[in-house]
Amino acid sequence: MLKLSNVEVKYAGVILILRGVSFEVRDGAIIALLGSNGAGKTTTLKAISGLLRTELGEVTAGTIEYNDRRIDKHDPEEVAKQGIIQVMEGRKVLGHLTVEENLVLGGYIVKKASVRKDLELVYDYLPKLRKLRHSTSGYLSGGEQQMLVLGRAMMAHPRMMLLDEPSLGLAPLMVDEIYEIVSRFHAQEKTSVLLVEQNARAALSISEYSYVMENGRIVLDGPSSKLSENEDIKEFYLGLGKLGEKRSYREVKHYKRRKRWL
Repeated sequence: MLKLSNVEVKYAGVILILRGVSFEVRDGAIIALLGSNGAGKTTTLKAISGLLRTELGEVTAGTIEYNDRRIDKHDPEEVAKQGIIQVMEGRKVLGHLTVEENLVLGGYIVKKASVRKDLELVYDYLPKLRKLRHSTSGYLSGGEQQMLVLGRAMMAHPRMMLLDEPSLGLAPLMVDEIYEIVSRFHAQEKTSVLLVEQNARAALSISEYSYVMENGRIVLDGPSSKLSENEDIKEFYLGLGKLGEKRSYREVKHYKRRKRWL
């Protein structure tokens, strides 16, 4: 189980980003972390995966534990070897390499003897990548690149996958396909998933429990089925008013400026 307790994060020792964040991700669960741009969601994932340490960031208070062992002072490689793999926002593919070369790099922390078997596992979940395995990854579409970074994470046999905005910039049909793949991988491989999203509708549909971040704090949490009926969630993230009518982005943004969760 992953457990964050009163985590505070600063950049360069002075810029406070996270302010006493606490939540849990039990083994085998899909948990969503929702919030707008700048809420602290990506920083939370980087604090867990250790990538924060590569960006002048630091956990300055609180603890992050995985299976009762503190990991907040570990380097990214140490965290990855424990089975926590982050899929970063923005589809960070190695554009000059082929699809299969990208995938092979994802399995660097497992035994080399299992690479071919692992590739077949990934291709079973992502058959489009089998057809594209010799293609240069930099020329793939956005959806294909998202599948590639997801497959690269699968190569490491993650015990916990940290997904950062997997729906960003994708068409609705591609978003549905990506989430179907994540759900199937989670169910069959028993992998825990911590999902960071602005697409609340998609995240709430796949997760069992959700947390909402605002200004570096957890301000709301509960079962995803209940949060999908919460009036604030409808107003801020689903674009619906109190009577269920659609609201324009401008109206919601104006309302959000007037009413903040603190």
